[in-house]
Amino acid sequence: MNVILIAIGGFLGAISRFAVGEWLQTNDAFPLETFVVNIIGCFILGWFLAFAKREDMNNFATLFIGTGFLGSFTTFSTFSVEAIRLVINKQLLIAFLYSFTSITVGIGFAYLGYRLGKTNVAKGAA
Repeated sequence: MNVILIAIGGFLGAISRFAVGEWLQTNDAFPLETFVVNIIGCFILGWFLAFAKREDMNNFATLFIGTGFLGSFTTFSTFSVEAIRLVINKQLLIAFLYSFTSITVGIGFAYLGYRLGKTNVAKGAA
């Protein structure tokens, strides 16, 4: 059952990543599509994992959403290849900015999402 949950979540995450990439498609040197997808994914995963822990959510939901959907929605391998492509094309400043902002903003948004996920807004508790 776990594999099926991950597979369905992964399918939906991959389709969502493709849709966001198509919607944001640019011809700029900076890989905006992957950057935005990864930042959104960092935020949602941070929020979801804290929320799931706070609500004592079952393992099925975390496998479906965390591992399946968000695991395929975000894409570290594409980020890495795009950074290498920028270096190979001698776009070193863009490669640095892309790598630096992806990592720092990604971690920042994961932390922000986590902090928000720990907050129980409906009950006013933190």
